[in-house]
Amino acid sequence: MIKKAKEGITSAYSNEEHALMQAINAYLETNKSYNLAFERLSEWYGIYFPEIKIANPKTLADLAIVLNSRDGIDKESITSIITDTQKADSIYNKAKATIGREMSDKEKEAVLHFARLSNQMNDTLLGLEAYLKAASTEIMPNTTYLTNEKIAAELLSKAGSLERLATMPASTVQLLGAEKALFKHIKFGSNPPKYGVLFKLAEISNGPRDRRGRIARAYAAKISIALKADYFTKNFIAEKLKADLEKAVKRIKEAPARERSGKPANQFSRPFQGRPQRGPQNSGRPNRFSDQKNKSDRSPKWRKR
Repeated sequence: MIKKAKEGITSAYSNEEHALMQAINAYLETNKSYNLAFERLSEWYGIYFPEIKIANPKTLADLAIVLNSRDGIDKESITSIITDTQKADSIYNKAKATIGREMSDKEKEAVLHFARLSNQMNDTLLGLEAYLKAASTEIMPNTTYLTNEKIAAELLSKAGSLERLATMPASTVQLLGAEKALFKHIKFGSNPPKYGVLFKLAEISNGPRDRRGRIARAYAAKISIALKADYFTKNFIAEKLKADLEKAVKRIKEAPARERSGKPANQFSRPFQGRPQRGPQNSGRPNRFSDQKNKSDRSPKWRKR
């Protein structure tokens, strides 16, 4: 029995799907940590050079490694990081005349370690991106062609397996990643979600606000077909699906706006009222206190002896 269980575990994890799911989760978590590290390094480095504002995390980390003291500021090292000569000259002049705090040896060492850690996280993200692109293209070629390697892998991670994802209807694929908003709609009556992971697509996020739901529905329908081809037939049909999808999105964008009649629904049109009380109006059972006075208002009845 133990041998069969081991064989079942080995068979379940023999597919590369699980490695792809772990890779996309690692990428998302590392990317979040990378953004937090960039914010922390920006605030920390602003103590020493408050005049320098850099929006690129990699550039900021490289400058933090180079500009670690006022005495050792070199114009050539700044130019090697920032190719724009005019911007490099501006940073050099600001660093020379900064009003920030002078670094001590301990602070310099700590900033260098943190900046190098930020660069290591960037290298890790680049390696994960390369693996995601290769694995997604091999496992889900049609879906990856319609979306991209990250969204395809994230859909797979939300579903749990390619088999389950391929058998999902298009409406479920459209809402993958919006589970919290969906449960909030079911429980409290808030507005229903229109998209989940698919919102990361540029066509949806940058599309007209009142037509994003229709565009997401069109994408979900084609992605559902692509998933079935990826799992069942293994045929590459993404080029035709992509052409049809572009026509559908263009038709949705060029269509006239829909006219809505009546008062728009409230955001909380069906608020949660708690457990309904039993009574003749909702359960059909008579309320034994409906036609009687409260017990506290009753006068005691004395038994005659």
